Amino acid sequence: MANQFLTTKEIARAMLPILQDNLVFPALAYTDYSDTFSKKGDTIQVKKPPVYVADEFSDNISVQDVKEESVLVTLDKIADVSVALSAKEMALNVEDFSEQVLKPAAIAIAEKINADGLSLYKDIPYTCGVAGTTPDSLEDFAEAGKALNDAKAPFSMRYAVWDSAALAKFQTIPAVVNAEKCGSTEALRDGSIGKILGMENYMSQQVCKHTKGTLSATSGLSLLEAADAGDTSITIEASAGSLSGNVKKGDIFVLGGQNYVATADAEIDSDSIIVNIYPAIKENVAAESEVTMIGDHTANLAFHKNAFGFVTRPLELARGADSYVTSFGGITLRVTLDYDISTKKQTMSIDTLYGFKTLYPELAVRMLG
Repeated sequence: MANQFLTTKEIARAMLPILQDNLVFPALAYTDYSDTFSKKGDTIQVKKPPVYVADEFSDNISVQDVKEESVLVTLDKIADVSVALSAKEMALNVEDFSEQVLKPAAIAIAEKINADGLSLYKDIPYTCGVAGTTPDSLEDFAEAGKALNDAKAPFSMRYAVWDSAALAKFQTIPAVVNAEKCGSTEALRDGSIGKILGMENYMSQQVCKHTKGTLSATSGLSLLEAADAGDTSITIEASAGSLSGNVKKGDIFVLGGQNYVATADAEIDSDSIIVNIYPAIKENVAAESEVTMIGDHTANLAFHKNAFGFVTRPLELARGADSYVTSFGGITLRVTLDYDISTKKQTMSIDTLYGFKTLYPELAVRMLG
C-alpha cells in the first residue's frame, strides 16, 4: 500500500545505504568523523595517523615518542541534489521512491565525492609509467608496489584506483581476471579489479585527467638561479630565447633526477616564473640545470590508506523546513523538504558536508596513463 506521505526520516534512512554502496575513494582513505554539527567553511583539526620506524634490536631498545600530529581540514564541499517532487511521487512507497528518485540522486552525489577525492592527485609528485600510455601489464602493478615499498609504506591497506581504459587493458590479463575480488561493500566488489601483488585494485570513472600548464620554450627550460636543499620554490627560465605559457597546480617538474609537483598555479613575470613545489629540494642544484615537465596524463593512483584523509560532519538541520540528518559508518546525509505555496511545488534537497586532505603524500604515487 502506498504511503500517504514520505517523511524526511524515511527518505534519509533509505538513501544513506545507497550512497555508501556507490562510494569508492572515501572507503579507501583515512576517515575522521564525529556527530558534531558543522557548516560549510568550518575548519576541523584532524589527528594524523602516527608513523613509526621499526629498529633492529641490539642491546637496548630505541624509544620513539608518540607524535600526535594534527592537520587543519576545511569542510569546503557540499554535494547536493535538489529535485522538485509531485504529489504522485511523494505518495510512492519507499521501495519505488528509492528506485525512481533516491538511487539516481545517490549515484550523482557519490560521483562528486569520488571525483573530489581523486583530485588529490595534484598533491602527489611521485610517478610510475609513461604519460599518455595506458597501463596494460602486471609490470604496472609491480611498479606501483615498488614505489610504495621505496616509500616504506606499510604492506597492509594498499590500494590502487584506475580509470576505465586501464581496466579494459587489465581485463585481457588472465592473472587479473582471476584475481580474488575484495571489498567491504557491494559497490566496491562491483568496482573491484582484484587483489594483485599485494594491492587491492578498483576502477572509478572519476579518475582525473591532468592537463599540464602551457609553460614552454623553444630551447627548453632551465633554472634561472641555483636551488639549495630545503628550498620550496624554484625559478625557471628559457634555456635560450623567450619563455611562454603558465604553470598549473599539479604539474610535475623533473629536476636533478627528482620529481617535484607545483603546489599552486603560476604565471610568467619578466621572462621567468617562480614555481612553489613539493617536496623541498633534496640536494643543491646548480643554476642553468635542465628542467623538464611531465606531459598530459591520466592520474591513476596507488596509495596507502593513510595517504589521504576524508573528513565528514553532519550538517545542521535546516530551519523553517522539514529536515532530518542521519549518519552511519562515517557518512552523513541531510534531507530537507520544503513547499513553495507560490509555485505549489514540493522541493527535496539532499546534501552532505565533507572535506579531503592529503596527509602523507609520500605514501602515494601517480600511475601515469
